[in-house]
Amino acid sequence: MKFSKLSARRTSVLMTAVMAAAGLAGAQTQSDSDEITRLKAQLAAQQKQLETLQHMMEQQQQLLEKAVSSNPAQQPAPRPNLGAVASLTPVVPAPAPAAIPAIPEPAPQKTTTAPGNPCEANEQAGNVVPPYLRLGSTCMIPIGFMDLTGVWRNINAGSGIGTNFASVPYNNTANAHNSEFRFSPQNSRIGFRIDGDWKGTHVIGYNEMDFLGTSGANNIGITNGAFVPRLRLFWVDVRKDKWEFLAGQSWTMLTPNRKGISPLPGDIFYGQEMDVNYLVGLTWSRQPGVRVLYHPTDTLTFGLSLENPDQQIGGSAGAPIPTLPAALTSLAGSQIDNATNVLNTPNLVPDIIFKVAWDPSARAHFEIAGLDRTFRIWDPATNQHSTKAAGGVTYGVNVEAVKNLRVISNGFWSDGGGRYMFGTVPDFIVRPNGAISPIHSGGTTDGFEATFGNTLFYAYYGLAFAERNFAYDANGTSLIGYGYHGSANSNNRTMQEITPGIIQTFWKSPRYGALSLITQYEYFLRAPWFVTLGAPKSAHDSAIYVDLRYTLPGSMPNF
Repeated sequence: MKFSKLSARRTSVLMTAVMAAAGLAGAQTQSDSDEITRLKAQLAAQQKQLETLQHMMEQQQQLLEKAVSSNPAQQPAPRPNLGAVASLTPVVPAPAPAAIPAIPEPAPQKTTTAPGNPCEANEQAGNVVPPYLRLGSTCMIPIGFMDLTGVWRNINAGSGIGTNFASVPYNNTANAHNSEFRFSPQNSRIGFRIDGDWKGTHVIGYNEMDFLGTSGANNIGITNGAFVPRLRLFWVDVRKDKWEFLAGQSWTMLTPNRKGISPLPGDIFYGQEMDVNYLVGLTWSRQPGVRVLYHPTDTLTFGLSLENPDQQIGGSAGAPIPTLPAALTSLAGSQIDNATNVLNTPNLVPDIIFKVAWDPSARAHFEIAGLDRTFRIWDPATNQHSTKAAGGVTYGVNVEAVKNLRVISNGFWSDGGGRYMFGTVPDFIVRPNGAISPIHSGGTTDGFEATFGNTLFYAYYGLAFAERNFAYDANGTSLIGYGYHGSANSNNRTMQEITPGIIQTFWKSPRYGALSLITQYEYFLRAPWFVTLGAPKSAHDSAIYVDLRYTLPGSMPNF
């Protein structure tokens, strides 16, 4: 029953009582005037109470109608009918209506259309300034840092701020009698990372460049440091539930991880050193490809990748080139990459990499990986193809042995996998009959990283090893291949490196960035398979790096 009807009935009842009281007052004598005056005063008070009660009922009715209109499921309970009340005594004010329970307000609605996407949240609450940029319904942060690197070597390696491990000069050359020093900003990096969630699918877009590209300007050190940007990483990663897919240019999946099989640079191990060619014996490359990952649990990941192939026999960054048969020298630079061509080498199939990573906790990472490669060349003399399967295996351990001390060990052994050790070892030799014969090679990188407050100490040992592989040429007297008796002293048997260093971070913040001082000492030693009488048995290099780095601010929200 609506309150308007209830109010009318109560008004009628009260008016009837008023009329009855007035009739009674007319029948009284003058002697009862005092009683009449008292009754009039009581009636006036009752009238005032009636008006107050009516006003309260109108307000309650308005509140109830508003609540019902906003939530039709909630209907007001019917009020009891008080009926007509008549009495010879003054009217008793009607009891106040029972309190109407407050209608609960609906819960505040989220401003996001996708509850799992923090990039759609209302960041204005509390005047919070997030350490990322908003781009539509995604978050974007800048990637990179500004470096000024100073490097000094006791020899003139002529390789800039990166060490060409396979061609460090012997001490019987002119370059071994000159030291070198240079400043360089080339290791500085710039790029961006974009994250977003769409219906439970997490997408990451990643771009990273440095300035170590090849420049054609001869005056680069005279009037203008016109260093050329170089694409390092450019990929998209999509993950939904237990499946993950990546496409683009990324670190090869053969590169050791610090965490899972993540493509993010912070989750990959290539050391803390300033040498832009990293460590001897480290398996790495940055190349185009696609990969599929499966996460059966939070700690276990399986990965399969198809990556850009390149059958090479050296020549890159000073790496040695094996001797080819006299009749097949034309293969170099045409069918086999010897660093004189640019993506012209024919390849039969992609390189295939399989990897398993186990992270039982944030303090431990273990992994194993397998590499499958296929080489093929065509012998113009016999009109025959030579096809050969090759491959390798790796392992990786990265464990926090005690608090703030991580112990690292990575190993690689291959039959034709020299390309993945910075190309310091050729992939194969070619026999006189045109057959491909892979070179056995392997490497290891071991060390530790210790953190004390804002200071990081690190030290690594690296080793790369190549077996000899040779044959007699078609004339039956000349030796060809790699590491044979009389081969060039560029045919390295071993390359070793010891590298300690310190990183001192002065301050670090997602909103202000970070300022760090990085130092590194590097001692390098290489030994060839064959040493001519009276020639040096090894080549060595000592280098010191000092780097001042400002890292750009930014931090992604938690997804």
